[in-house]
Amino acid sequence: MARRVLPGFGLSLGYVLTYLGLLVLLPLAALAVKASGIGLAGLWNTLSAPPVLAALKLSFGAALVSALINAAAGLLVAWVLVRYSFPGRRLFDALVDLPFALPTAVAGIALTALYAPKGWIGEWLVPLGIKVAFTPLGVLIAMIFVGFPFVVRTLQPVLESLDRDIEEAATSLGATRLQTFLRVLFPLLLPALLTGFALALARAVGEYGSVIFIAGNIPMKSEILPLVIVKQLEQFKYADAAAVGVIMLALSFVLLLAIGLLQRWSRRWAER
Repeated sequence: MARRVLPGFGLSLGYVLTYLGLLVLLPLAALAVKASGIGLAGLWNTLSAPPVLAALKLSFGAALVSALINAAAGLLVAWVLVRYSFPGRRLFDALVDLPFALPTAVAGIALTALYAPKGWIGEWLVPLGIKVAFTPLGVLIAMIFVGFPFVVRTLQPVLESLDRDIEEAATSLGATRLQTFLRVLFPLLLPALLTGFALALARAVGEYGSVIFIAGNIPMKSEILPLVIVKQLEQFKYADAAAVGVIMLALSFVLLLAIGLLQRWSRRWAER
């Protein structure tokens, strides 16, 4: 009988459940209990307040749009980095990880300096009637910045593992480049692309540091949901802050569950 490297199933499962229980389930349960302290009427009043609804719409709407943009741009960047050799490729590949390593507050300050009305890029956009800093557009750009690496790094290993023979076979059968990509390659890339999309979406929804500087935090206009929670905590409205946190948790869970089901369907579709 082969000797197991790790402990037996019972002991390993116990470690897993304890670890997840203490670090994930217990804090989330405490959040739900704290939010239940204001009752259903108080919960509804908190969540139906216009500033909360506006922040909810901005946070999840901008996060969804940024994840879609990152999915398209990340696929293109990953393809170029894997399939082409050019001067400076290693440098560009390293720069993809910059949002991972850069403190979020530093990223927010840098983006604000670039896109402010007197910034390097902003001063060219203002005469065109495009204002980025202190608007929802600035929130979107910050979310794109922090979520971009997730898509690229998720797709790169899959692209590297794809056999070039399947492309050559499709070409030899008369398929065009577009047909080869859409009918042969894209189904194989779709599960990884959805994973990167989900990771970018989750990061954007919960992003705080890089957004608050460029957002301007104008109530009903450019205020994100995490900032609403911080304001409620500063006013010692702990139950209200927990209620907003619960709605963020519920919506994020539903989105990730839907994406997970879509991933499962895409894998089955690719295997056909």
